[in-house]
Amino acid sequence: MPAVSKGDGMRGLAVFISDIRNCKSKEAEIKRINKELANIRSKFKGDKALDGYSKKKYVCKLLFIFLLGHDIDFGHMEAVNLLSSNKYTEKQIGYLFISVLVNSNSDLIRLINNGIKNDLASRNPTFMNLALHCIANVGSREMAEAFASEIPNILVAGDTMDSVKQSAALCLLRLNRTSADLVPMGEWTARVVHLLNDQHLGVVTAATSLITTLAQKSPDDFKTSISLAVARLSRIVTSASIDLQDYTYYFVAAPWLSVKLLRLLQCYPPPEDAALRSRLTECLETILNKAQEPPKSKKVQHSNAKNAVLFEAISLIIHHDSEPTLLVRACNQLGQFLQHRETNLRYLALESMCTLASSEFSHETVKTHIETVINALKTERDVSVRQRAVDLLYAMCDRSNAKQIVAEMLSYLETADYSIREEIVLKVAILAEKYAVDYTWYVDTILNLIRIAGDYVSEEVWYRVIQIVINRDDVQGYAAKTVFEALQAPACHENLVKVGGYILGEFGNLIAGDSRSSPLVQFNLLHSKFHLCSVPTRALLLSAYIKFINLFPEVKATIQDVLRSDSQLRNADVELQQRAVEYLRLSCIASTDILATVLEEMPPFPERESSILAKLKRKKGPGHLPDIDDARRNVNGSTEPSENTEATKKGSTHPFTDLLNLNSTPPSGASLLVDVFSDISTAAPAEVCEENFPRFVCKNNGVIYENQLLQIGLKSEYRQNLGRIYVFYGNKTSTQFLSFSSSVTSSDTLKAQLNVHAKTVDPIIEGGAQVQQILNIECVSDFTDAPVLNIQFRYGGTLQNIGVKLPVMLNKFFQPTEMLSQDFFQRWKQLGAPQQEVQKIFKARHPMDTDVTKAKILGFGVALLDGVDPNPANFVGAGVIHTKNTQVGCLLRLEPNTQAQMYRLTLRTSRDSVSQRLCDLLSEQF
Repeated sequence: MPAVSKGDGMRGLAVFISDIRNCKSKEAEIKRINKELANIRSKFKGDKALDGYSKKKYVCKLLFIFLLGHDIDFGHMEAVNLLSSNKYTEKQIGYLFISVLVNSNSDLIRLINNGIKNDLASRNPTFMNLALHCIANVGSREMAEAFASEIPNILVAGDTMDSVKQSAALCLLRLNRTSADLVPMGEWTARVVHLLNDQHLGVVTAATSLITTLAQKSPDDFKTSISLAVARLSRIVTSASIDLQDYTYYFVAAPWLSVKLLRLLQCYPPPEDAALRSRLTECLETILNKAQEPPKSKKVQHSNAKNAVLFEAISLIIHHDSEPTLLVRACNQLGQFLQHRETNLRYLALESMCTLASSEFSHETVKTHIETVINALKTERDVSVRQRAVDLLYAMCDRSNAKQIVAEMLSYLETADYSIREEIVLKVAILAEKYAVDYTWYVDTILNLIRIAGDYVSEEVWYRVIQIVINRDDVQGYAAKTVFEALQAPACHENLVKVGGYILGEFGNLIAGDSRSSPLVQFNLLHSKFHLCSVPTRALLLSAYIKFINLFPEVKATIQDVLRSDSQLRNADVELQQRAVEYLRLSCIASTDILATVLEEMPPFPERESSILAKLKRKKGPGHLPDIDDARRNVNGSTEPSENTEATKKGSTHPFTDLLNLNSTPPSGASLLVDVFSDISTAAPAEVCEENFPRFVCKNNGVIYENQLLQIGLKSEYRQNLGRIYVFYGNKTSTQFLSFSSSVTSSDTLKAQLNVHAKTVDPIIEGGAQVQQILNIECVSDFTDAPVLNIQFRYGGTLQNIGVKLPVMLNKFFQPTEMLSQDFFQRWKQLGAPQQEVQKIFKARHPMDTDVTKAKILGFGVALLDGVDPNPANFVGAGVIHTKNTQVGCLLRLEPNTQAQMYRLTLRTSRDSVSQRLCDLLSEQF
C-alpha cells in the first residue's frame, strides 16, 4: 500500500472532529453538524470546481457525520467521482464511502460498476485490491451479476500478484455465500485447486476457505484438492516454527491454515490411495504427539492456537472413523481435557467424546472415563458443560453400565437446572427402556422418575410405560403392586395418578387377593386423589372405575354411588359429565357379558419406534442426538425401526387412545356401546368454561383457565367506568401454537351495555413461551351478563377451540366511598323503597373468618365502614358504580350468624337491577 504523505492529513477534518468532541450537548452537536452540512452543500454546488483533496475532505466529513447517526442525502456523486482519481488516498475514500453508504438499489450503481471495472482492468494491484474489497463489502446480487465471471479469471491468472489473489479468493467466497447461483463453475475450478501449492501462505489460506465452501456444494469438482491439502498439511505440521516465521503464532506454525485444511478434508471420506492415507495418518499422529509436549509458552494464545488445531484434527479422525489407533488416542487425549481447569476445553472435550462414543472402535475407551464424566455432572458450575456431560453419559450407555448411569442421572435430576430437566427425563426414560434386562427395574425407574420430576415428565413417558407393562405379562403384577404402594404417599404427582389409575384399572385384580390391596382399598386409594387432579386425569380415573366394576363386582354399588353424585352428573366439564352418565348407564343396564366385552383387558400394542425417542429427536434437532448402536435391543427385545412414526397415542387403533388421549376421536370399539346408551349416545357440544369465573368476583389477578396445553392468566385494573385486562397466554408444551387468534364476543344485549376492544395477539406462540393481549373495556350501563373470550389455534395439526367466560362484572366499576355513621343511615333511609332493596339469607359455604370476610368485601370494590353498625360483628360498606350513562350509589350490610352458620346480606341501590345483580355476585363468595 502506498505511503500517505503528510499533505494528506486533512486538517479541516481533524478540526471538525475536534469541534464535535468538544460539544457540551446534543443540541450543540446538531447545530455544528448542520453548519458543516450547509458549508459542504454550498461547496459542492458552487461554480468553482473542487480539487481532489477538497472532495476527499468533504466526503470524509459526510462519512463521519453518517457514522454519528445522521442521515446523508447528498455527496454520493462526488464520492463516485473520486473513484476515477489516480491518487490512492482519494480513491480509497471514494470506495470507503460507497461501501458504507450506497445500497444495491442506488441509481449510481452503474457508475460505480464502471469505476470498479476500470480498476480491475488497470492491473495496478493497489487499485485492484480496493475494487475487490468494495465488491465483497457490498456483496449485492448486482455486484455478483457484474463481476462473478471476471473475478475467477483474476484469481487463476499467472501474472496476478499474491495480495490480489488473496482478495480475489475472499471476494469470490463472499459472492458465493450471498449469490451462489450467480457464481459460474467452469474451467477455473480445476486451476483454483492448485493454489493450495502456492508459495504464499496467505494465498493458500484464502484459497482453502474458498475451496472448502465450493467443495461442500460440488464435492466431485474438487476431489483433487485432497492430495494437495494433505501435502500442504504435512509440510506445516512437520516444519519447525522458524520455517514459517511470518505465519507462526505463538510458536504454533500457521494454525489458521492448519484448521482450514483439516476442515477441507472433512468434506471427503478417507483417501483411497494407501500412500496418501498413510501420510495423512502421520500428520494426525504428529498433531496428537505435539499435544503431549510441554507448552513452549505460558501465554493463553499459545494454548488456544495449539488446541484449535488439535480439536480440528480430532474432528477429522472422528469423521473418517476408520483408524482404531487414532480414535483411541483421540479419546485418551480428550479424557485429559475433562479435568482441565479451562471451562471451554472441558466443554469441547465432552462434546467431541459424545461423537466418539458412537464409534465401535472407541466406545469402550470412552466408557473408561465414566467416573470423570459423572463427577463433572455433579461439580461443574456451568450449566452448558453439565448438559454436555448428560449427553455423553447418554451416548456411552450400554447394558453393562445402564443401571449406574440411570441412577446418576436420577440423582442429578433432583438438583438439575430447570432448562434441561425435560431432556434428562426423556433420556432416562429411553435408557431405562433400551437396556432393561430386569423389567421390575424399568418399572421402578420410571415411577422414581415421575416422583422426582413429575412436572417435566411428558405424556410420551407415561404412555410408554403403560404400553410396555401391557406388552409384558411377567411385569404386570409387579407394576400393579408397585404403583399401589407409590400411590399411598400423601403427595403424589398427577402423572403417577394417571399411571396408577390405568395400571390398576387393567391389572388391579392381580393384587386383589391381598387384604391390604383389596378391590375396595384400591378404589378408595384412587378416589382419594380424584378431587386433586385436573380434568383429563379425572376422566381417566372414571374409566378406571368402570373397569373396576368389571373386575370387582363387589365394589359396583360403591362406584355407582360416586358416578351418581351431583359432582359427576352435573359437572361443569362436559367430558366428565358425559363419562359419568355413560358409565353409570352402562353399569346399570349392560349384562355381565357386554361389560366383559366392552371393558376387556387391553391387547398388546404393535411394536414401533418409541414415542419418547421421537420426541427427543425433535427436541434436539437433526444431527444433535448421539447415535445409539442400532444393534442394541429395546425393552421388548426387537430392534428399533428406523422410520419416524407418530406417537402411540395417535397411532394405536385400540380403545387405549380414548382413555389416554381425551381429545381423540372415539375408537371403532365404541360401536359396541350404541344399543346400551340409546338416547344419550350423542356427545354434548363443548361449552364455555366458567369454572374459575366466581373466583374473580373479589380479585382481579390470577389464572382463569388451564388445561394440558394452555394456561390463561389475567391481570386487571379499573378506574370509574373504564377497565383494562392484560391477558397472558402461556404455551405449556414444547411445540409451537400456530394460527393463534383470540376474540371477545358478547350477546346483543351486552353489546349495548359494555364495549370491549381487543388488541391483536401474536399468531405464533413458541413452546414454553408466553404472549400478552390487552383488552380495553368501557361500561356504558349496568349489566348482568359477561363477555366470552374465544381462543383458536393449531397444535400438532389439530385445531383447538377454547371458550372462557371473562370475569367482567358490574362490581368491577365500583369506586369506594367513605361515609360517617350519620350520613350512612340518612342515605340508607333515602333508599328505603321496596324495589331498591334486595335481601338474601343464605348458609355459609366457607369457614366464617372475620379477616377473610373483610378482604372479600374490600375486593368486591366498596369501602368498609368501621363503627357504623351498632353490632360490631356486622359488616357495612358503601360505593358508587360508575357507568358512562349514570352513577349508581350502593350501600350494603352483611350480618353473620356464627352459631347458625348463616349470613343475611342486604343491598340498597338507586336501581333495582343493580341491587339484584350485586347481591347475586357477593352472596356466592361466603
